[in-house]
Amino acid sequence: MELVLDNSITMAWFMPDERPKRAMGLLDRVVHEGAVVPALWPIEIGNTLTIAVRRGRISSAERNVALERLSGLPIEVDSQTHAQAWGDTLHLAERFRLTLYDACYLELAQRRALPLATLDRDLRAAGKKLGLDMLGV
Repeated sequence: MELVLDNSITMAWFMPDERPKRAMGLLDRVVHEGAVVPALWPIEIGNTLTIAVRRGRISSAERNVALERLSGLPIEVDSQTHAQAWGDTLHLAERFRLTLYDACYLELAQRRALPLATLDRDLRAAGKKLGLDMLGV
């Protein structure tokens, strides 16, 4: 079964100082079963990797390798993220005091009835309250 993949799990795969075992195990699951992400995910990934290069956490070459590897994974970008943003997603953000960005992952997992893979504490707490299957550390 595929899962909803967030930025925190994805970045744990490529940051040398962030490699929890559970996150690394999810990479294998995505390789074999696929994942779905909200439409903002590629931008969020690109931004996080750009900041990591600026801060010296990774090199430009490591960023490029990460982007190449991610582009080869069976990851579907959800086409309904924008349509949900000012409705269900906004309501979830308000209800659980999340950013609208984080609420996009929550809304997608709820709408598609998929497990949510995240390391974000607030997002995990909100997912649990909604009865979602939460993956990650």
